Amino acid sequence: MSAAIAVPRHTLSETPNSRTIEIYEWVITASTNPISNATECDALQAALGFPLPEMTFGNNYLSLEHRASGWRVVFDAKGALLGVKGGELVEGDGGVKVGYADAWLKSRTDPGTSLPLPTTVTAKPYDWTYTTMYSGHHPDSDDSSGGPSYSATWAEADPENQDHSIPLSELTRPDPILFYAEVPLFEDELHDNGSSNLLVRIRVMPSCIFILSRFTLRVDNVLFRTHDTRMFYSFVSNPALVVRQVSGWEAPYDRVKRQLPSRNDLTPLTDANFIAKILTEMPTEASQKIGGGTRWRGLRTKVEVTKLDSKS
Repeated sequence: MSAAIAVPRHTLSETPNSRTIEIYEWVITASTNPISNATECDALQAALGFPLPEMTFGNNYLSLEHRASGWRVVFDAKGALLGVKGGELVEGDGGVKVGYADAWLKSRTDPGTSLPLPTTVTAKPYDWTYTTMYSGHHPDSDDSSGGPSYSATWAEADPENQDHSIPLSELTRPDPILFYAEVPLFEDELHDNGSSNLLVRIRVMPSCIFILSRFTLRVDNVLFRTHDTRMFYSFVSNPALVVRQVSGWEAPYDRVKRQLPSRNDLTPLTDANFIAKILTEMPTEASQKIGGGTRWRGLRTKVEVTKLDSKS
């Protein structure tokens, strides 16, 4: 039987739309609010230069601050949507056509003609799938704090250094959860062609902080795509290190569909966790090299660390 886990001193507080935990040197706030109103959407759309997702949670955010160093990271909708490609898509952007595009063209082309089918391109001047590789951002310190801004420097992790990895065994232990939040940033049904959404989760346990930011894309009859950012911090790390793992996977729609537990029940295809499980269990060659044939630059796994130096 495992030993009982000591619960560190911590403070919880909340307002109608936010919850905060203060633990060791950390202040963590999760704010969840209704969908942005028309005025807020107009302002954000003007700043971005393309139409917003149907459900944009512009006032939602997850914020973490390490007081000893001044290091901060924030996850919010504007930051996430700034990662969406505006303008014409180019190699590496992972542009996607809807599944019926070629069939639509063939139905309108004389089957007896020798003329080639016209080339189809994404009609919208932005990535209509809202694909983003957003991993949070590091805002400058508040001018009123009197402290300098903390410019986050991420370095490639040392695969031989155990402290430079996320310990799955620690995350799967049945430790008490001191703080948990789910923060949706946006969701869109892609004009009935699928779904695109970004959800950030955080849990704080007696020994660590863990964040999972997951973007999930389903384009019906074309492909599935997942982009995950995991952040981990151990309260006993010395030196104080944040570990960040960024991964992207994709696969053709039919390949994922073949993994359904029941052929007649398509419900799991709307479950981000099911999609991620299927994609991550595929051979790397299939899900991170071949993918859905889009040559998306997000197909990779990268592990980085940043050291939190105390303010002088």
